[in-house]
Amino acid sequence: MCNPNLTYTLFSNTELFQNDDEDDDDSGTAYFNLDMAGTRLQRAERIGDASLPDTFQTNELLYYERFKAYQDYMLGDCKTSEVKAFTADYLEKVLEPCDWQAQWCTDVFDVLVEVVDVNYKELKAQVKLVVPLQCETRGCELTEEAMNTLLEATLQKVPLQELRAVFDESGDFDQTALALEHLRFFYKHIWRQWDDEDEDDDFDYFVRCVEPRLRLFYDILEDRVPAGLVAEYYSLLARCSQKFQEFSSLRNGISSDSESELDNVSMVEGLRMYEQMEALKRKLRIMENPLLRYVLGYKVNSGQQSCRAKGPRASGGRMVHVVSVSTTVSQLQGLMADKLGPKFSGEEFEVQFHSEPLLAVSACYEGDVVIILPGHYNVTSSISIPDSISVEGFGLPDEVVIEKKNKGDSFVESTGADVKISNVKFIQHDAIEGILCVRQGKLEMENCVLQCETTGVIVRTSGHLTMNMCDLYGSKGAGVEIYPGSVCSMVGNGIHHCKEGILIKDFADELDTMPKITMVNNVIHNNEGYGVILVKPSDAALNASAPIQAHNPILKFSRLPILKSQDRIWRDYEQLDKEEGEDWMKGEGKLQVDVPVIVVDDCSVKEPVSYSSCYVVPPEFTEGNDAIKRELVATSAKKQRLQKSRLKELGVTKADDNLLSQEMFVSIQDNQFRRNGMGSFGTFLY
Repeated sequence: MCNPNLTYTLFSNTELFQNDDEDDDDSGTAYFNLDMAGTRLQRAERIGDASLPDTFQTNELLYYERFKAYQDYMLGDCKTSEVKAFTADYLEKVLEPCDWQAQWCTDVFDVLVEVVDVNYKELKAQVKLVVPLQCETRGCELTEEAMNTLLEATLQKVPLQELRAVFDESGDFDQTALALEHLRFFYKHIWRQWDDEDEDDDFDYFVRCVEPRLRLFYDILEDRVPAGLVAEYYSLLARCSQKFQEFSSLRNGISSDSESELDNVSMVEGLRMYEQMEALKRKLRIMENPLLRYVLGYKVNSGQQSCRAKGPRASGGRMVHVVSVSTTVSQLQGLMADKLGPKFSGEEFEVQFHSEPLLAVSACYEGDVVIILPGHYNVTSSISIPDSISVEGFGLPDEVVIEKKNKGDSFVESTGADVKISNVKFIQHDAIEGILCVRQGKLEMENCVLQCETTGVIVRTSGHLTMNMCDLYGSKGAGVEIYPGSVCSMVGNGIHHCKEGILIKDFADELDTMPKITMVNNVIHNNEGYGVILVKPSDAALNASAPIQAHNPILKFSRLPILKSQDRIWRDYEQLDKEEGEDWMKGEGKLQVDVPVIVVDDCSVKEPVSYSSCYVVPPEFTEGNDAIKRELVATSAKKQRLQKSRLKELGVTKADDNLLSQEMFVSIQDNQFRRNGMGSFGTFLY
């Protein structure tokens, strides 16, 4: 053993690195007993070629194990420029410097080598081939002579993250195996090749980058992120990596002292690529931030393969699908008298019976009707409605219950051109995306009950939701999420006991039109946060082309406090932005705080206020209605001005006003906001 006096101790999957001199009763771990023989790690039995020895099982570590290792031992509070130095120092303390065997694992081969020295600063190990040759190849043949030639070409050095320590029962190499795992995981899942080029190096790299990326990795691993968002994230990551490589190649080819026309063209192209890369990086940061990931979600289709619309039947007939596990004669008589006889007695209608709602909806063609008789129906997969059909409960909502218990992206997904659902109670369990999602087309809901557990109703871009006389409660997110470009009409609903009542989303892209919203006679009460909250980009995000705003999209607002209605403190943040604009442009007082700012527009303050950001609502308006309307109209107008400005930059001096119109049809009146934890209305700036 080359390093018998190690400072750190090693723990297995339920134990962490811990200093011998520490005694922390709250850590939940026990000291590693140096006198106790044997490893604390499991053996990873190799599948395939048995000629290679087994390695340590280290790829199943828990979130908090990696979190503590990176925070307390590997990275600490280092800056981005110090990551490699801190990592080298960590490895020097815990890694055996010589005389241990490992598998050198690449995409092409796995081969057994012996480590003879470690260069911690380069994160490389000097190795020699173990003879006779023990290897496993993929798609090629490898001889001992060829492997020695390859090692000579690399000066006998290989990256540490490509090494996996061979299993040893003594426990002497446990720390080495774990250190290699932490290093390998960090450079595969956490580190980005553009991280060390960040212009601002005055922030804690662990807090800003490692923690959110690590949390996202485990959220994806544990199915807590919608499949579409996962696909979008990895697609953005690949595009950003490709753009960075193109940008780096172009930058390296430009001479610093050249004034040639070709270099000038390359510089212009480089600036364009840089702006594109910054836009991609900003989207990645939004997805990596757990809070912004929740409030913003994502704009594209979730990637879920929805069923295709069947269209009308070839015969031209229509079907009435009756759903019931069992029924009585009196129920059938009532169904005939109240529904089938008066409405569906024509020759074009046929009747078909089903035992489950999912089977009935799957059998529908355009124009069909599903009538669900009273009962409690359990479904195990999502209900997708691609055609224009009607789903009706024959009875009160509490008598016609559809419950989904297993995990999935969404419960009910509507993409049909004209879908109607009425008199049904939906109970959601453990869904990732929402109890109901209108991806496109029109959905009309009436007299329904939505008992959420995870998230509520989502109205995507191009979706149209009409929701009348419904009761929605229990969402751990927003009761209703409204995306840009959608149409949402809510009349006479109750939305209560959710994290937020209604969440209206706006994005930095000026092409995203504000949603068209009608809210009349709704009762929004007892929500943990706001009754209605508008999520929108700050001015810095909207003007991302400005140099100082490109790095941190919320930089100019990071000084603003969070304002709560009970504080009775109001700030005109637009005026503050003007007053401090010069100081910020000079670079004074920069704060790297990735905490969004919430500005509350709660007009329940009875004391006179001299700031222009709030005034007393006239008594004829219900509290909060006018505030919501003002903010939505102002946001829409700002985006219209921005779009006209962008078109002018592109040389478009005249444009059709109809194409540029960002005005919303807003009808918000007579809504009641009661006992919402943060107030009637809030604005979330990111």
